Amino acid sequence: MVRRSVLFTPGDRPEMCRKAPDSGADVVVFDLEDAVAPRRKADARDAVRDVLSDPGFDPDCEVCVRVNATESTLRDDLDALLGDGTELRLDSVMLPKVGSADDVRALVDELGTYETVFPVFALLESAAGILAAPEIAAVSATDALVFGAEDLAADIGATRTAEGTEVLYARERVVLAAAANDCPAIDTIVSDFEDEDALREDVEFAIQLGYDGKLAIHPAQVGPINEAFTPSAEQIEWARRVLDARDEADAEGRGVFAVDGEMIDAPLIARAERIRSRAAAVGAWA
Repeated sequence: MVRRSVLFTPGDRPEMCRKAPDSGADVVVFDLEDAVAPRRKADARDAVRDVLSDPGFDPDCEVCVRVNATESTLRDDLDALLGDGTELRLDSVMLPKVGSADDVRALVDELGTYETVFPVFALLESAAGILAAPEIAAVSATDALVFGAEDLAADIGATRTAEGTEVLYARERVVLAAAANDCPAIDTIVSDFEDEDALREDVEFAIQLGYDGKLAIHPAQVGPINEAFTPSAEQIEWARRVLDARDEADAEGRGVFAVDGEMIDAPLIARAERIRSRAAAVGAWA
């Protein structure tokens, strides 16, 4: 499943929810949490349920709902969405403010009361969540780790900067925890959705760190994110040469081989396989 771009849409804006898949995002997240004022929570639940239960709403992308983190509000969210057993076009659930593996397990238990289960996007946006990232990623229901830099900075009292050095350790820890548990890692937002240059620079850095996708808060961010996380024609051709040469060397019993004058070792083979996987996920590997 490809998750290059993960687009948030306010849950109390049903017209936006219906249009969100047109953005080209790999995942659309109908937000019942931060994007909705407290007095609008009930309206947002009803609106999201109406969209998800509409037989005419059946987009090609993954459809996710971000629920609220507090126990009572979470139960209200799930009861509004799942309480009467109506079939929904829903693929996954995002849990914010995950501070421990038990938070994910508690969500799974709540979902179980409705006799259902969904993959969980675990949003790590606190000091506790970052430190518990390996344990959270190891929970079987956790299907992606999501890094939330803005709330993390507030939690630890850091000042956000353009360079992001104040959250760099946390950003790297999320990737490491995800990779150690074969779990996708989704990077934090760029809040200025009008600054495409800043977005592109930040996405490239996220890719260098090892992230698999990135959060978006505006449809205009989806295209640049998808483009950056899609291997270029040159990268695909390089990966193809490396993997073909690897197969040829294996067939001939050779342990070492070169491509374009460069000796190829295990890390470069792993890089080529990663490019192949990403390209195949979006239909770019013939």
